[in-house]
Amino acid sequence: MTVLPDAVRDADSVLVTGPPMSGKYDLFNRLLAAWSTGPVVISTGRTAEKVREDYEAITGEDGDDVVVIDCVTHEQGDKRDDTPTTKYVASAGNLTDIGIKFTDVVESSAGRDRAVGVYSLSQLLMYWDADRIYQFTRVMTSQTSGQGWPFAGVVNSTAHDEQIVHTLHEPFDVIVETRVEGDDREFRVRGRVGQPSDWIAF
Repeated sequence: MTVLPDAVRDADSVLVTGPPMSGKYDLFNRLLAAWSTGPVVISTGRTAEKVREDYEAITGEDGDDVVVIDCVTHEQGDKRDDTPTTKYVASAGNLTDIGIKFTDVVESSAGRDRAVGVYSLSQLLMYWDADRIYQFTRVMTSQTSGQGWPFAGVVNSTAHDEQIVHTLHEPFDVIVETRVEGDDREFRVRGRVGQPSDWIAF
């Protein structure tokens, strides 16, 4: 497993951006595992069971320790009740409920060092315009920062025009860009100022 650079692991907030199949989801999971033994995943496209299964497969860590805000299961017609580690939202388009469930997680996590990730912001952009998702992201980074919890988001760079992607960069301290080069997946790190790092295969 590629060791994530200190600039990424030490950041308060990281946006992972790149085209499909370029390793964004892998880096997202690795980053959460590097940050916390009990991360929180706001999942817009995968059930809680799938999130935990993927987390274990990618990181080798225990998926039972992952708290999931699941925006999929209820939309599929499976109306389960919340548990201490899984909170259900009617759909990924319901930002208000996502916020309420996240507040529930914060209140029940006193004394825990967590990290928070949203996979993915692109799915939220299917329901809302870029300004609304920008505001949602600003609120999330503020809330997580207030808890001392790092925050990660993911966006598909080819699913939206360049201006939308750049709008979403702004709330984040560090941008991790991914690409496919030949048979390799690569990433580089871009801060708020200065030049990006070299591309690193992973």
